[in-house]
Amino acid sequence: MRLLIIGAGPGGYETAVEAAKRGLEVTLITDGPLGGTCLNEGCIPTKTFCHYAELIEQNRKAGLEVMPAFSAVAQRKQAVVEQLQGGIGTLLKNVEVIRGKASFKDSGTVLCNGQEYTADRIIIATGSTSAMLPVPGAGTALTSKEILDLTEVPASLCVIGGGVIGLEFASVMRSFGSEVTVLEFCPGILPRFDADLAKRLKQSLVRRGINIELQAQVTDIDGGTVTYLKKGQEFTVRADKVLMAVGRRANTDGLDLEAAGIECTRRGIAVNENFETSVPGVYAVGDVTGGIMLAHAATYQGLHALNHICGQTDRIRFDLVPAAVFTMPEVASVGLTEEQCREQGQTVRCLKSFYRANGKAVSMDETDGYCKIIVSDDGTLLGAHIMGAHASDLIHELTAVMNAGGGLEMMQSVIHAHPTLSEVLQAAIHA
Repeated sequence: MRLLIIGAGPGGYETAVEAAKRGLEVTLITDGPLGGTCLNEGCIPTKTFCHYAELIEQNRKAGLEVMPAFSAVAQRKQAVVEQLQGGIGTLLKNVEVIRGKASFKDSGTVLCNGQEYTADRIIIATGSTSAMLPVPGAGTALTSKEILDLTEVPASLCVIGGGVIGLEFASVMRSFGSEVTVLEFCPGILPRFDADLAKRLKQSLVRRGINIELQAQVTDIDGGTVTYLKKGQEFTVRADKVLMAVGRRANTDGLDLEAAGIECTRRGIAVNENFETSVPGVYAVGDVTGGIMLAHAATYQGLHALNHICGQTDRIRFDLVPAAVFTMPEVASVGLTEEQCREQGQTVRCLKSFYRANGKAVSMDETDGYCKIIVSDDGTLLGAHIMGAHASDLIHELTAVMNAGGGLEMMQSVIHAHPTLSEVLQAAIHA
């Protein structure tokens, strides 16, 4: 069977590698670098900066004022990206990789570099691009791509958007000494996360010196001056750099989906539960569908689509996709929020514990954090939300148990090593 994949992000290249292992003849077309947004201008480079920002904060807690050269950190970031790009190239040794822009001629034919490519099945995995507010001067703001190319720390930074991307950059730049203001249109930061978690994170970020303005509607960007409305009054923020971080949009530009008869919604390519589009045999995974815009979600969507193509079944649960925000402190979440449970009419209990009562957290001087586990009356685990050191790691124990169908009783029976941060989960379960 011939498989053609458009896009070399996690949803594209990882599916290509797995398909080749299964004996499919795979062609991968990409007009960007291997690894897509995640590796080149998203997950990986930002985490490199987050790592050094964390070191700065740890040194401060120890009474040390050690500030690494930002230019050296930027060089390290680029070295990390290039190393991982090389690794992907090695993984794709059994895949035909075509560099160029792909577009559909019809439902079974793709054009690239003047050549026609046909396949038994096609997967679209072209990802997303930064969204921009429709306000004057928006084009002068940095996106998450350009800010990663800075070699100097801006003395001041205005971040438009209090979502995952905006808050991560706000947190990092604050650690490196930048004066940061975040403007968020919604009543709270991290609008899609548990409201209790988001409120606690806001308090923590404000204590670190980050100014956060909620219900702020940006109306104009003039150089480094950002104008916004709040409760009917007009305000301005002056900053050396302005970052536009108001989300991302599906990247369907140039694909000519109409020629293939592929249906799209306002958010992205429409797919069914197997990630098959309106055209049988053509699939779409990852950000281009406008659904959960996370690299690991794209990876598993690609795997599920491949399983469907190969006539195989799996037990992947797309209602249990963990999410993490690498601010300081970190936050992580899986399953339903308390608000979603209430909206569904479910009677729930919220079991909580706090890092300040955890011996390992105290010894690490990481007492700013808490854990919230949401359970139904019968003990079913419905959601988990963690703020604090290593939250992005801790969330996976609960994700695994929820995937396995385990509940409160199973978690209460699990022995956790002492002293570890994982005892925060144990404390919540026994709350």
